Amino acid sequence: MSSDTNEELRLQVLRRYDILDTAPEETFDRVTRIVAAALRVPIAAVTLVDDHRQWFKSRIGLAAAETPRSASFCAHTMLEHGAMVVTDATQDLRFEDNPLVVGEPHIRFYAGYPVVSSDGVALGAVCAIDTAPRDISPRELGLLKDLAALVNEQLELRRLASIDGLTGALRRKTFLDMCERELLLGRRSKSPSSCLMIDADHFKSINDKYGHDVGDQVLKALVDTLKSGLRATDIVGRLGGEEFGIFLPCTDLAGCVDVAERLRGMVEGLAISAARVPVTISMGAAEATSGEDVLSLFHRADTALLNAKRSGRNRIVTDCISDTRTAV
Repeated sequence: MSSDTNEELRLQVLRRYDILDTAPEETFDRVTRIVAAALRVPIAAVTLVDDHRQWFKSRIGLAAAETPRSASFCAHTMLEHGAMVVTDATQDLRFEDNPLVVGEPHIRFYAGYPVVSSDGVALGAVCAIDTAPRDISPRELGLLKDLAALVNEQLELRRLASIDGLTGALRRKTFLDMCERELLLGRRSKSPSSCLMIDADHFKSINDKYGHDVGDQVLKALVDTLKSGLRATDIVGRLGGEEFGIFLPCTDLAGCVDVAERLRGMVEGLAISAARVPVTISMGAAEATSGEDVLSLFHRADTALLNAKRSGRNRIVTDCISDTRTAV
């Protein structure tokens, strides 16, 4: 796998945590306070490395909320399997010309330990920084490792809190927040964005006939099937009991309908549980228009979904505005 592909996958994992540009949180601020006090350094941070920047989830001794990735020490730490220590940055060929070394905050000493996802993907680092050269003891390195593990656990707890326990789809608020950010990113890059609203057909009848345990199996199998037919960059959320949404970045309406038809066929082939419960889905598709927010986009897809259910179910209906207007 190429380094570009690895980095794309790393960024996809980072964005699944839905933490970039969020407000300060005491859990992470507590970590930086401990780092600063225990290692006796003026600067401490919990960093996450995005595609073009190093963003600070928590920081002490730094005014900026982010710095360019090109100047990031933590971007180097992510490549390590353990701690990275720089005792004097002016004597290190990697950093001697770094703007954060030759200018503010005049970094000399740096020690960082990687922050990783639950499956081992590097996301950033917990770091201690000093403006004077110094060494670090094994005990201090051990503390840094433990605090990085604590950040790993907190990130995972945040992620799990945003996931529907039954289906593994994102909960409504997290889903819509992530979609809004992706919509804005697409607009900046002048790429189209589309979405689908999906309803499991006659789900109440399934519950009534086969019981709620089988109904739960149907919903779990449905989401697993949808995910198997999507890209890693596509976003799946549970918006109601048997209602789901999918956001498709870099996808126009025609592409969205192609995806929808493929998913519809995959679901139609399912037979759930020993009772072999048949499952079909109705879908509404819409493409984002210029300046539209994510709630408006999904509202139009939901209207199209209602028309799909009214016209016989197990089908896809597109939003009429998407058919006549170009997304920007």
